[in-house]
Amino acid sequence: MKAIFLFIIFFSSALLLTSCNKVIDLNLGNQAGQLVIEGNITNVSGPQSIKLSSNVSFSSTNTYPPVTGAQVTVTDQTGNSFTCAEGPAGTYVIGQLAGETDNTYTMHVVTNGKTYTASSIMPVFVPIDSVTSAKSEFDSGKNKRKITVHYHDPAGIANQYNFLMYVNGVQVKRVLANNDDFTDGNTVDFDLREDDIDIYPGDKVTVEMQCIDKTIYTYWFTLMQQGFNGPGGGVTPSNPPNNISPTALGYFSAHTTQSVSIVVK
Repeated sequence: MKAIFLFIIFFSSALLLTSCNKVIDLNLGNQAGQLVIEGNITNVSGPQSIKLSSNVSFSSTNTYPPVTGAQVTVTDQTGNSFTCAEGPAGTYVIGQLAGETDNTYTMHVVTNGKTYTASSIMPVFVPIDSVTSAKSEFDSGKNKRKITVHYHDPAGIANQYNFLMYVNGVQVKRVLANNDDFTDGNTVDFDLREDDIDIYPGDKVTVEMQCIDKTIYTYWFTLMQQGFNGPGGGVTPSNPPNNISPTALGYFSAHTTQSVSIVVK
C-alpha cells in the first residue's frame, strides 16, 4: 500500500483533467475518510486482489487505515461470480482467476452500508518484443542509461498501455502511459523516461507492460500530464476520472500484463 500513500501526499492539490482535456481545479484541503479502491484483474492465472483503504487529511501523519469487513465480489459478462476473501487487512483476494480478453469484469464493493461498482474490459494482449538500454542523451558524463520498450501495435483497433519499471527491485515513481493515436499498426520504440532513479550498466531493470482499456488509460494519462510521480497502483485525493460509482478514489482495471527483465549494458 506504500504506493497509495505516496500518491496521496503528492497529489492532494493536483488538478483534475477530464476526458475532454478540460482542467478542473479541485481543492480538497484537509478532507479525509474517503474510500480508496485499488482493483486489478489480470490475464495471469493466480490470485487477483482488490485493496481498500481510507485517505487521511493532508496535514495528518502518513497512516492510511485499511477498510476491513467489506463484501467484495467480481462478476464477468457470462454470469460467473467470484467472491473475494479478506487476507491481510484491507486486501480482498480471489484465490485463482485468469482474466480473458474482451471480457467485461465488474467489481462490487459493499462497505459502511454503501455499494460501489466499477467495470473494465480486458483488452487484447500485445506482447513485448524486447527491452533495451542505451546511453542517455541527457547524460552529463555519468554513464547513465535510458530504457526503451519495443512492441508492435495491432492495426485497426485502439490500444492503450501502462508501463511499470523497476530498477534493482525498486519501482520508479513516474507514470508511463502510452496509446496508439499516432502509431496504429506500427512497431513502437517507447522510451521509459523517468527522473527519480539513475540507471547504470550492471543494473537489473524489469519492465511490466499492461494493456489497459480507455477509461484506465485516461486515469493514468491524467496523472502523467500533471507532471507528478507515482508508481502503478497509486491513487490521489484529487482523483482523475475513473470508473467507480458512486465517487471514490482509485480505479478498477482489467488488463493484460507481461514483464521482461534485462541487465543494463
